[in-house]
Amino acid sequence: MEFKVLTVGDVVGNPGMDRISRSLRKLRRSTGADFVVVNGENASVVGLIPSQAEEILDAGADVITMGNHTFGKREITDYLDDCPQILRPANYAPQVPGRGWGIYESRAGDVAVIDLIGRCNMDYGPDNPFLLVEKILKEITAKIILVEIHAEATSEKLAMGYMLDGRVSAVWGTHTHVPTADAQVLPKGTGYVTDLGMTGPKNSILGIKPQLSIAKFRGDLTERYRWADGPTKLEAVLFTIDSATGKCLKAERVDQWD
Repeated sequence: MEFKVLTVGDVVGNPGMDRISRSLRKLRRSTGADFVVVNGENASVVGLIPSQAEEILDAGADVITMGNHTFGKREITDYLDDCPQILRPANYAPQVPGRGWGIYESRAGDVAVIDLIGRCNMDYGPDNPFLLVEKILKEITAKIILVEIHAEATSEKLAMGYMLDGRVSAVWGTHTHVPTADAQVLPKGTGYVTDLGMTGPKNSILGIKPQLSIAKFRGDLTERYRWADGPTKLEAVLFTIDSATGKCLKAERVDQWD
C-alpha cells in the first residue's frame, strides 16, 4: 500500500500562519497525503506559541517540528511536555523540556518521526546528531521512519541522508528557508531533499522584509526583524512510501505560490 507523507517548510510569521490555515487542508486533500509534518519554529518569526501550534494542528498537521528557535518564545516551554505532536531537536540537552522523537498512529500503522539539529555553523552545542540517531533507531520498530535535520550546511544534511539511506523512509532538511531542487530517492530507498523551503512571504529574504536583512549585511544599524507583506508561498515535498517495506517510491516538490 502506498502511504503519502507531506512535509512542509518553515512557517514564518503571520503570513505563513495565514497560508497554512487556508491552504494546508486543501493541499493534504489534493495530494492524497496520509500524514503531514510541518516545521513551525518561525511562526512567531523567532519561536512558536501554543495558540499557533494548535492552529497548525487544526489546519491538518499531524506533527510540528522545531529547530534552533524552539525556545524563542518561552510560552511554549510547558506546552512541549504536554503536546506529543510537537517535537524539538532530539539532540538538545536532555534536561530541556519536550521530546525529540515520537511514534504516531496512521492508517498504515505506526509512523516514527525524529527531529534533529545540525552542528555546522549553528550557535548551539547539542549532542552529535549522527551518533544520537543511531541510538534512537534501536528503539524503533515502525516500518515508516521519518527524519528531519534542521541544519545550516547542505553537506551535513546530505551526510545524514546517505548515512540513513535504506534504514529510514525519508530524510529532509529545514532551516535555510530556500527550497532545493534535489528531491530524490537515494540508492537504497530513502526519500531525500536538502531543504523543504519555507511557508510565508514570497517577496522576502527568508520571510523577513528585505531591507532589514540588507541593512544587516551592509553593517547599518539594525532593527528587529519583521515579516514581509504581500503574496505568500507554501513550499513542501511529498514522499510516497511503500508501507509494507518502509521504502520510498517517489519524492516530489508540491510548492504553491501566489
